[in-house]
Amino acid sequence: MTDNKNTAQQAKQSHSVIDRFFEISARGSSIGREIRGGFVTFFAMAYIVILNPLILGGEVNSDVAGNFLDPAQVGAVTSLSAGLMSILFGIVARLPFAFAAGLGMNSFLAVTVVGQVTWQEAMGIVIINGIIICLLGASGIRLAIFRAVPAALKSAITVGIGFFIAFIGFVNAGFVTATEAGPPVQLGSGGSIASVPTLLFLITLLVIGVLVSRRVSGAILIGIAVATVAAIIVQAVLNLGPAATSEGGWHMTVPELPATPVTLPDFSLIGQFDMFGAFGRIGIISTLMMVFTLLFTNFFDAMGTMNGLAKNAGLSDRDGEFPRIRGAFIVEGFGAITGGATSSSSTTVFVESASGIAEGARTGLAATVTGLLLLLSAFFTPLTAAVPIEVGSAALVIVGAMMMAQVCEIDFGDFYLALPAFLTIAAMPLTYSIANGVGVGFVAYALLHLLGGRAKQVHWLMWVVAAGFLIYFTRGPIEQLLH
Repeated sequence: MTDNKNTAQQAKQSHSVIDRFFEISARGSSIGREIRGGFVTFFAMAYIVILNPLILGGEVNSDVAGNFLDPAQVGAVTSLSAGLMSILFGIVARLPFAFAAGLGMNSFLAVTVVGQVTWQEAMGIVIINGIIICLLGASGIRLAIFRAVPAALKSAITVGIGFFIAFIGFVNAGFVTATEAGPPVQLGSGGSIASVPTLLFLITLLVIGVLVSRRVSGAILIGIAVATVAAIIVQAVLNLGPAATSEGGWHMTVPELPATPVTLPDFSLIGQFDMFGAFGRIGIISTLMMVFTLLFTNFFDAMGTMNGLAKNAGLSDRDGEFPRIRGAFIVEGFGAITGGATSSSSTTVFVESASGIAEGARTGLAATVTGLLLLLSAFFTPLTAAVPIEVGSAALVIVGAMMMAQVCEIDFGDFYLALPAFLTIAAMPLTYSIANGVGVGFVAYALLHLLGGRAKQVHWLMWVVAAGFLIYFTRGPIEQLLH
């Protein structure tokens, strides 16, 4: 009896230490809720372990020397870097933001950079970008820029991210597809959403929506679990293939229980980078333009995402600042260094963390749980693939709807704020980039005030950033002039 009491007391003390460290009770959460939130975030972003190797790996992505990254090795280091950075961020910043390879940045590397340099040199550019971001964070410059942004634009960033992740969900589920002629996008395939995977997405969306509306605890996680089981059963009965080879098939992974759930990861890509090789291969100016492009994307994509997630979690104050903001900015920069050092591309805060926040996550314990699951995913990649992207996409749309609440904080009666806010919100999903949305909003805000005779109301840092974005948006012609 005494032993049982001692065990119970030890468990209570252990919980108390975790609670105090992560400030769980202080933020109105619980350990159980944080763990659930960590699981939901993992399921919402687990696709990156499958997608990143497709973007970076294989012969189709050969570099200027004809070399390419092995997809299995990319998958292993993607799980490793994402897991380590999520845990580090959870412990240092103690915020519920998980990390993984940034999609905009890995595409930039695969499409643009490796056509001119080797993969090792490309990852060296990523590391240089990360070092600069760390320095900007440690010096306080990044925080100063954040503070210079008007409250209305910060709210617009949150709303824009909501639209953006909802659009990601629609596209990944096949609910919205691109067209070869006519409108840029269409509903489903040829205007039809009758494919089984897309219907499963809609049913999952409805189920989670009902559970959230009825305030069921663990609504999103329950919806994901139930829908995944349903998807496995549907696949067993109908034997659908992937959409790439079968019309009406699954859009990324086929939900099947694997015969061998465990794999041994190959981490051979760790340390395969060349810090300064690009300077010798393509010259200083061309390399610096690549660093500049990556820096602007990384810097403002992460800053906008953190702002949106913190607001959605109710962790921001009236000025939009959140706990340990400076440390968060520094750690995020270190994510780029980690991604370059492991050849998994720049690892940054993932917008899908909003799904865990919607589940109730408010602290770094959730990010730590997600990180541990990401590390495990390196060994259980076949099991991770059992959750179809259509199911995770439904959760993203739900979260996008939740983030819309921030639109009430924007004064649309003041067009000096209304137009930049609208452009920020619209540009994010339409250009598939958070950084682009931030940039369009910043430039519009500065120019509108300048031409409207209100230039003195604009913080001087906003002028600097707006000028930087103008260079960023016109970098193509600038690069041609420099050559």
